[in-house]
Amino acid sequence: MPTSRVVLITGASRGIGAATARLAAQRGWDVAVNCVRDTAAAEAVAQQVRAHGRRAIVVQADVADEAQVTAMFAAVDTQLGPLGALVNNAGVIDVAARVDEMSAARLDRMWRTNLSGSLLCAREAVRRMSTRHGGQGGAIVNLSSGAARVGSPGLYLDYSMSKAAIDHFTVGLAREVATEGVRVNAVRPGIIDTEIHASGGHAARVAQSLHLIPMGRLGTADEVAPAILWLLSDEAAYTTGAIIDVTGGR
Repeated sequence: MPTSRVVLITGASRGIGAATARLAAQRGWDVAVNCVRDTAAAEAVAQQVRAHGRRAIVVQADVADEAQVTAMFAAVDTQLGPLGALVNNAGVIDVAARVDEMSAARLDRMWRTNLSGSLLCAREAVRRMSTRHGGQGGAIVNLSSGAARVGSPGLYLDYSMSKAAIDHFTVGLAREVATEGVRVNAVRPGIIDTEIHASGGHAARVAQSLHLIPMGRLGTADEVAPAILWLLSDEAAYTTGAIIDVTGGR
């Protein structure tokens, strides 16, 4: 377990991020709840964390913006203390489209949030946790997706590409900081019943995909969070560069 019991969870105002924040509090973590817009929802999650006797703050920041990322980590430093873990959960999806229908603006938004955002947050976390920088160690968990393996043709190939890149990033960063007390792993959720599908207009397509899932149902955010918390725990002390599928067998 990292020496510090402070975890920053990006995109934590809803879905998997919110479920992870609640479970982290139950497991003894103080939580920085990041959101990009909905501070009211983020504050509700923070209140749930405090109900478990842990400290919580809301840090509003767009992970695609470097200045906002650095300000977010500085706020965590000041208000909660040394960082012990990062959960790179923030991400975006878009409406269903073929490649020949995608705009450069859509791709830029996808890469900036899903890729650059994860890397920038990891950079700031490593600067704080790595023994090379005087830190006491820590853990990073990146949120990938089962889409990284199936490609999502005709739906969101760009999103699946960004998540495949997260898999690659996880393995590379894990090896880069393996001797510096920082473990880096990923969780690859399958089709999970969260608001992100509605935001991308995919709710109907999700319902039509049930036959592709061996377990025959959607997953829940509360079924993904335990995998994330395990990777943050001492039980995973010898685990780095791993990717755990939480996909109902898909």
